[in-house]
Amino acid sequence: MWGGRKLSSCGNRLLGVLGPRSRGARAQAARFTARAEIQFSWTPQTKPWVFSDYRIMWFKSYRMTLACLSRMKIHRYPWTRLYSTSQTTVDSNEIKTFLALAHRWWDEQGVYAPLHSMNDLRVPFIRDNLLKTVAHHQPGKPLSGMKILDVGCGGGLLTEPLGRLGASVIGIDPVDENIKTAQHHKSFDPVLDKRIEYRACSLEEIVQETAETFDAVVASEVVEHVIDLETFIQCCCEVLKPGGSLFITTINKTQLSYALGIVFAEQIAGIVPKGTHTWEKFISPEKLESILESNGLSVQTVTGMLYNPLSGYWHWSENTSLNYAAHAVKSKAQEHPVPAEFVFKGETEELRDKDSTNPGVQEELKK
Repeated sequence: MWGGRKLSSCGNRLLGVLGPRSRGARAQAARFTARAEIQFSWTPQTKPWVFSDYRIMWFKSYRMTLACLSRMKIHRYPWTRLYSTSQTTVDSNEIKTFLALAHRWWDEQGVYAPLHSMNDLRVPFIRDNLLKTVAHHQPGKPLSGMKILDVGCGGGLLTEPLGRLGASVIGIDPVDENIKTAQHHKSFDPVLDKRIEYRACSLEEIVQETAETFDAVVASEVVEHVIDLETFIQCCCEVLKPGGSLFITTINKTQLSYALGIVFAEQIAGIVPKGTHTWEKFISPEKLESILESNGLSVQTVTGMLYNPLSGYWHWSENTSLNYAAHAVKSKAQEHPVPAEFVFKGETEELRDKDSTNPGVQEELKK
């Protein structure tokens, strides 16, 4: 800031020393001064005696700049956070992970091979437990007439087998590319095209319109990816009919699950892509059961699942320290208790109607 002033003073002194000696020297000095002023024209001070005025203006400009910056900090851009944690259970970081893999859902030898193989366990698990709630079913279509919600359906790996069993299934997923993959794959089967509907949305977005609609809700390999598990379970309960079933498969939160599920499966063997799971989001069967029961769901079954990476197959196990499956049932609507005074009044009226023809009873009622 002081450079322009020093050069300008230096130019004036140079002109004063030369005086009338040389017009050429004076003109050269003038050009030198002009060049110095042009070169340093960015400095706000051009005359020493008005520097204080410019200093005041500069500070005003600085205050305006700070005010603008403050407003910029307060303003939140929509792309910095896709979802509000108070309104959704969807984790935006998880969306980015699955978005990159959306085109690989139906590659049975690819990263989703364990989920393809898991159908050998989870489809019969869902079917058999649902059949316990019905007296009769159609051969070949045992789930006919049932409405099922598949939450976090991905590319439809579990949605399609449930549809083939005769159920009407709605598959939802917050990743739009996953839904496009699922819709494209089901279009090859006209039967599934009629039984299955896909929506690109979160569970919270359809709670109100689908309250107490579904006979079953399936959340397979989903709860370890949500950002608010208690809200997620609450929403599952709200869309279930009284007596409806909730099916969950997930990963236990143990040291063994960290060693095998993340270190080995992701970082060493590459069975699943790195960053797919976060150990802090894993949940134990005990804590899951506590959340389920607090939302009016009664846990019926919890059983362990083990995956053999060499054979590529799953099998049931009594050990739940890694993967496990849970089945819970929503309690049926309870009848509101009737006050005793109304019960007595009703019994009296019933007695009067029943024995109105009996003269003895009429006399007793008059008393």
